[in-house]
Amino acid sequence: MANKPFLTDIKTLRERARKHIENGAVTEGYTADRETVVKLLNEALATELVCVLRYADQIAQRIVQLKGAPNFNPEGLLTRSHAEYVEGDTLTDMIKEDLVAERIAIDSYREMITYFGNDDPTSRRMLEGILAMEEEHAEDLVSLLETMS
Repeated sequence: MANKPFLTDIKTLRERARKHIENGAVTEGYTADRETVVKLLNEALATELVCVLRYADQIAQRIVQLKGAPNFNPEGLLTRSHAEYVEGDTLTDMIKEDLVAERIAIDSYREMITYFGNDDPTSRRMLEGILAMEEEHAEDLVSLLETMS
């Protein structure tokens, strides 16, 4: 194993990088079945979107029950949201920004739950369930950050 080269020589790396440049990030060294990976990632994306939609649907249903109109209009979304959308430059930065958003949601939902109190136990219980999920997400992100450092 000591004789096995760790890295490809720089000249070869440069030559390979120029071949099939139209393939972007998919280089010759990519050995996974790309179609299967894309299929699996689309399933993961769909799963995440369904989870988000499930929360939105629960909240929207409660708004309708209260004779209100759910506001799904993307215009003004960031001004209505308690969390900001901040893009990270690195994977660690992106995870940290996700964690910040989760922490904002946790505090916001906690304050809403306190406000609802016994005056609106249905909305309170709904947000308590969502809050529990947000707390799990935050813990998962903290664990991920710890493993990365």
